[in-house]
Amino acid sequence: MISDKIRPHHLERKALLYVRQSSAHQVLHNRESSALQYAMRDRLTALGWSEIEVIDDDLGRSAAGGVLRAGFERMVAQVCLGKVGAVAAREVSRFARNSRDWQQLIEMCRVVDTVLIDQETIYAPRHGNDRLLLGLKGSLNEYELDLLRQRSLSARYEKARRGELVVSAPVGFVKAGDRYEKDPDRRVQEAIGLVFDKVLELGSARQALLWFHEHDLDLPVKGKDGETAWRRPNYATIHRIIENPIYGGAYAYGKTAVAAGYDGTGVSVKIRRKARSDWLALMPNAHEGYVSWEKAETIRKMVSSNVPTSRHHGAPKHGDALLAGLLRCRRCGRKLTLRYSGAKHHIPRYSCSRGWMDNGEPRCIAFGGLRVDDAIEEALLTVVGPGAIAAAIAAEKEANQRRDQVREALKRDLEAARFAADRAFRQYDAADPANRLVAGELEARWNKALARVTEVEGKIAAHGAATLTPVIDPGSLATLAVDLKTVWTAPSTDARLKKRIIRTVIHEVIADIDPEAAEIVLVVHWIGGVHSEMRLPRRRRGQRNSTSADVIAAVRQLALIANDDLIAGILNRNGLVTGNGNRWTRERVTSLRSHHRISVYKPADDGIEPWLNLSNAARLLRISPRTLRLAAQAGDIDAIHPLPDGPWIFSRAALSTSSARDITERARQNPKYPTGSHPDQQSLFSSITSTDGCCDA
Repeated sequence: MISDKIRPHHLERKALLYVRQSSAHQVLHNRESSALQYAMRDRLTALGWSEIEVIDDDLGRSAAGGVLRAGFERMVAQVCLGKVGAVAAREVSRFARNSRDWQQLIEMCRVVDTVLIDQETIYAPRHGNDRLLLGLKGSLNEYELDLLRQRSLSARYEKARRGELVVSAPVGFVKAGDRYEKDPDRRVQEAIGLVFDKVLELGSARQALLWFHEHDLDLPVKGKDGETAWRRPNYATIHRIIENPIYGGAYAYGKTAVAAGYDGTGVSVKIRRKARSDWLALMPNAHEGYVSWEKAETIRKMVSSNVPTSRHHGAPKHGDALLAGLLRCRRCGRKLTLRYSGAKHHIPRYSCSRGWMDNGEPRCIAFGGLRVDDAIEEALLTVVGPGAIAAAIAAEKEANQRRDQVREALKRDLEAARFAADRAFRQYDAADPANRLVAGELEARWNKALARVTEVEGKIAAHGAATLTPVIDPGSLATLAVDLKTVWTAPSTDARLKKRIIRTVIHEVIADIDPEAAEIVLVVHWIGGVHSEMRLPRRRRGQRNSTSADVIAAVRQLALIANDDLIAGILNRNGLVTGNGNRWTRERVTSLRSHHRISVYKPADDGIEPWLNLSNAARLLRISPRTLRLAAQAGDIDAIHPLPDGPWIFSRAALSTSSARDITERARQNPKYPTGSHPDQQSLFSSITSTDGCCDA
C-alpha cells in the first residue's frame, strides 16, 4: 500500500538510495548489513519509483561529522536542485550522526518537498509531526554514537588497567594472546640488546648512533605490514627503543593523547605525548624484557639528562673544558656558559651571561677555565685515587671477558645472508629452466643474495684486520693505576670519558668571585652529599700563556755569552717552547728579554770577557775542555749549566781562584789527561766554540 505522503510529483522525480558503513572493517566483514541496505531498492520499487540511483561513495566512512563524505555532499546537492523525490536508507542513522548534517538534510528536503524513507516508515519534512520525529531521531542517533563510544572506551581502558590490552607489538616483540613475548629471531634480540649496551657504555643515544654508523651495522624496524626489516639506524630509531618501557619488561598504555582541531584544510588531528604520571597503566615486570626495569630506567634518565636544561647537565661534549654544564652562578642561580678562546680555540672561559642574553641584565661573573679545571681535576684524582688499582684490575678482567660486539653482530648478519642465499637457491632450483621469465628473476635474486654474503664476509675480514687484541701486562696496569694522573692527562684519553667520570662523583659546582681577595670561590657538591670549598687566585688576562720561569732564568744566564739567535737555537734543541706553544726565534727571544729587562750580549771592547764558554775557559787555563767539564760536573770549580743540552758558563773570576790553579796543576802532571794545545799552535779546523758565535756544550 502506497502511503498518502507520497504524491505523484514525488514519483515523477528520481529516488536516491544512500548506502554507508562506518569503517573498512565493517565493509569487509559485515556483508549482511551491506546486503540489507542494497535491498532497500526493492522497497523503493514497491513504493512506485522507477528511476532509482544508489549512492555508495561513503562506504567505510563515519557519519560523526569529522570525515568528509563525498557521497553525502552529492546527495544533498541533488536534493537542493529539486530533482529528487525521495532519499532512502535502511536506518535514518545512516544519513548522519551529527546535528549539523542531519538538520541540513531535513531543511533541504522540507524546502523542495522531498520525503525520507527507511525500512519502517515514510517521513514528510513539511509535516510538523514528522519534522519533530526526525529531529528527535537525529538527537538520539548522535547520543547513541557517543554512548557506544563511551562504552567501548570504558571496556578498553579497564582491560588496559589489567595489562591485558595488547594492540600492537614493537620491533623485538610479538603478540601472544594478551601479553608480549620476545621475538624468536636471535639476530633481532642481540641487536636490540646491543643498543642498550652501547648507550650505557657511550653515555648518549647520539654517540651510540655514531658507533652503529661507524661499523656499518643495521637495526631491525617493523614495517606497516608488521614484517621486520633491517635498515641503517637513525636517531629516532635508537631513542624510541630507549624510551619505550616495554623493553624493560613493563606494560604501558595511554602514553599519548589525541588533540583534534580545525584549520584551513579541515579537521586536523595531533598526537601529543603525556607525562608519565598521566599514563593510564604502567606495570613493571609484566613480561620478559631485554634489560631489567632498573637498568632501563637508569638508561632512560641518563639520556633525558643529556638535554642541557636548568636541571640537567647535558651530554658530555668533545671540548677540553671539564666543568661544562656543572657550574652554576652563586649570585643569580643560572648555569654558566662556556666559550673557547685563544689562537687554537682551546682556552676555556666560563661566564654567567644568560641573563644578559635573555633579559638584558648585567653580567654576573666570568673567569678563565684552565685554573678551575686543574683544581677540580686535582681534587677528583685525590678522591678516586685509592680505588684506582682495584678499578684497573676489574677493567682488565672485564675487557678479557667482553665479547667483540661488532664481530658478533657481523656473524649474525652473515648467518642471515647465507640463509637468504640458500632460500633463493632452492627457489631457483625448483623452477622450470625452460620458463625463463621465472628462472631469470629467481637467478637475479640468487645472485643478489650471494653478493650480500660476499659483502658481509668482507666486512668481517676488514674488522678482523683492523682490531688486533693487544697484550696487556698486569704489572703495567698496576703502575698506571698508581700514577692515575699520567693516565688522566694522556693525549689519548677521551675528554668525554673524563667528563663522565667527573659527573659520576660531582653533582654541581657553585661559583662566585671575591673581588676584594681577587679569588675565585668554588663550592663543590659531591654526589654523596659532602660539600667542599675551594679558593683560587684569579689569574689576570694572559697569565696562563706566559713563558715558564725556568725558561726565563735560562735565557738570563745564556745572555751572558750568547746572542739572541744562538739562544733561540739552544732553546729549540732542548725542546722548549714559548708560552703559546711556539718554537723560539730570534725575535721572540728579543721580545722576552725586553719584557723581563735582560741585557743583550755584547762582546767586550778590550777582548777580556767576564763570562766564558767551555772552550774559551779551557784555553784560558791551558787544559782540555773535557778536563774542565769533568771538574765542573764534580763541583771542583764554580760553573753555570742552564740547560741539559746547552753550554757551560764560567766566570773569569772563578777561573783565577786557587781551585782553578789546583785543577790546572793536576791536569799537567797527569799524562792521561792532556792539558790541551799551545795557544800559538795553528789548527787545521775552524773552532765551533768561539766567543763570537757558538758555545761548546
